[in-house]
Amino acid sequence: MPLVPMTAFLSKAKEEKFAVGQFNMNNLEFAQAIVQAAKEENSPLIFGVSEGALKYMGMEFTVAMAKAAADWSGLPIALHLDHGSSFEVAMKCIRAGFTSVMFDGSHYPLEENIRITKKVVEVAHAMGVSVEGELGTIGGTEDDISVDESKAHLANPEEAIRFWKETGVDCLAIAVGTAHGIYKGEPKIHYDIIDEVARQIDVPIVLHGGSGVPDESIKKAISYGVGKINVNTENQVAMTNTIRDIFEKDKKVYDPRKYLGPAREAMKEVVRGKIRLFGSNNKA
Repeated sequence: MPLVPMTAFLSKAKEEKFAVGQFNMNNLEFAQAIVQAAKEENSPLIFGVSEGALKYMGMEFTVAMAKAAADWSGLPIALHLDHGSSFEVAMKCIRAGFTSVMFDGSHYPLEENIRITKKVVEVAHAMGVSVEGELGTIGGTEDDISVDESKAHLANPEEAIRFWKETGVDCLAIAVGTAHGIYKGEPKIHYDIIDEVARQIDVPIVLHGGSGVPDESIKKAISYGVGKINVNTENQVAMTNTIRDIFEKDKKVYDPRKYLGPAREAMKEVVRGKIRLFGSNNKA
C-alpha cells in the first residue's frame, strides 16, 4: 500500500474516539519495530521524522524506509515531518515524498503563525498532503531544541479555534500541559482546553509529549478529542536500556545484530502497548 496523508484515518479517529500514534523514526530498527507492531495489531500509524532525524538518516533513506514499510505491511501509513521549522523545509519534504507535514509556528506571534501555516496548507493540500499546525509552547527537549518549562505557555482556546478556521490544518497541536522528553513528575493536562477546542473544530487535537503520560490521562484526553499522540522518548529509552543491559552482561559483544535485534523487540512492545492504549488496534 502506498503512503497516505493523515486525513486517510484521522477523521475516523475523531468520530470513533480513538487516537493514532505518531512514532518517531530514527533509524532502521525504529522503522521495523513500529511497523511490525502496527501490522500485528492491524493499526494505522504515523512515522514522525524530526529535522534532526532527517539530517541523521538522509532524505532518500528516510522516504525509502517508510515506503518499504507501507508496501510490506499493507497498512495506511503517513510519513510526517515533525516540528518543521519553515515553509521551505516543509516543501522540501513534500517534494521528496512525505505525505504529511507539520509547520511549527508556535514561537511566532499568532498572526505570523497563521500566515505561514496557511501558506503551507495551500500548497500541501494541492499536492494531497496533510498538515499539522501548533499553537502554544510545549516545554521539554526534542532533538537540539529545548524550551524551559517555565517559559512554556498553554494554548488559548479562542485563538486555537480561530487558527484552525483561518488555516484549514488537518489536525491541531495545542499546548495543554504535556512536554517533550522525560517528565520529572506527573504532567498536569488541562482537559478543559482540549474539550473546548475539540468541540468547535472538525479535526482532532494532537497531544505532543505522549511518552510517560499515565494511561488514564491518555484515555481521558482521547475522550475529550485527542486523535493523534506523539511518542518518541519511550522508544529511545527502551532501545538504550536494552543495549546497556546487553553490554553490561557481556562486554565481548560486538556484532550489532546481537544488541540492535533485542533493542528492536523492546521498542516493538512499547509500540504495541501504545497502540492498544490509544485504541487504534483493528482500525486499519
